[in-house]
Amino acid sequence: MPILAFLRDNAPWLTSGVLLTFLSSFGQTYFISIFAGEIRETFGLSHGQWGGVYMLGTTASALVMVWAGGLTDHFRVRRLAPLVLVLMAAACLFMAANPVWWLLPLVIFALRFTGQGMMSHLAVVAMARWFLAARGKALSIATLGFALGEAFLPLIFVSLLQRHDWRLLWIAAALVAVLGIPLLLFLLRRERTPQSWAQTSQSLGMDERHWTRRQTLRHYLFWFMVPALLGPSAFNTAFFFHQVYIAEVKNVSHVALVAMFPVYTGVGIGAMILSGWALDRLGTARLLPFMQLPMVAAFLCFAMADGPGLLLAGFVFLALTTGANSTLPNAFWAEFYGTAHLGSIKAMAAAIMVLGSAIGPGLTGLGIDLGLGIETQFGIIAGYFVFTSVMMAIGVTRARPALSLSP
Repeated sequence: MPILAFLRDNAPWLTSGVLLTFLSSFGQTYFISIFAGEIRETFGLSHGQWGGVYMLGTTASALVMVWAGGLTDHFRVRRLAPLVLVLMAAACLFMAANPVWWLLPLVIFALRFTGQGMMSHLAVVAMARWFLAARGKALSIATLGFALGEAFLPLIFVSLLQRHDWRLLWIAAALVAVLGIPLLLFLLRRERTPQSWAQTSQSLGMDERHWTRRQTLRHYLFWFMVPALLGPSAFNTAFFFHQVYIAEVKNVSHVALVAMFPVYTGVGIGAMILSGWALDRLGTARLLPFMQLPMVAAFLCFAMADGPGLLLAGFVFLALTTGANSTLPNAFWAEFYGTAHLGSIKAMAAAIMVLGSAIGPGLTGLGIDLGLGIETQFGIIAGYFVFTSVMMAIGVTRARPALSLSP
């Protein structure tokens, strides 16, 4: 189907995906970390202590996602998403009103679970289940919301932060989340029928069957994928989480650093669209092993940067993997394990990614407190992504023959 016809015929569902991913921003690290300086100053926290708080709250959200993510196998998006948005708005208000540091882990849990966890999960599971032949295109378009949030919200809120109290801005975020509810209900007044509820087995996984979550956890390929699931979430999160500190170390202002985000977003959108196009033609098996190699170059650039030049180059490489990461892993689960239990399987993957986003800030924050330079940490991270690429290549190459059995 030509792309314009695809967009026209599926506009309500694709737009709802964009809306869900955009509204997830208020629970994403790139948004929360905007207020890192104000939060640490208000509650008297070091980099390591703030990273520990973030790790604790995010880890708790990962554990809850294992159960909550499976709800997408039983309830439609138009029922679940408004409830999650109400909870997200409440979490934003909780951050605005919180008076003591020891409630911060609960605040972070609420933001991360509703935003990075459930809102993102609802969007990608819906796209992977609603679309079959055009799954790559649908995921690419729906996840544009992530890119829009990364591009514009940091710039807008960092600018507002210079003139308004940080707590007031969290109230504004809550208002935006609430305003998203009627728009989402309008878009999904006629929801597309999920494939798992249709009387068909069109999208089978390996060995011509739909895999359950228990079977997936016992399969070797899942464990070969775990390091790759952890990596981008952990270290992208760590980079954006410490953006204020990194700006200081790299001799650029915070505003100058966030001004690079639109470049990162633009390249990420291009990579997202290209990976979606390639996915529909080549499948995930051919593309997945190469997806994280640009992260190696990105973190080497960040390690060596002493000013804006190499930082910008690092953002370009980072965006290449970030864009592809929006489509390829999400399609991987449907392609290799089928769609009948996609919500439960994807919930495990989402929980691992959320856990990664807990480990990254905590680990790097502890390293900063212990005197391990951020440049040294970036070099180690680059080496980690060489390891994840090798693991994916081994696992996918071994499992790929089982896909040829599927119709």
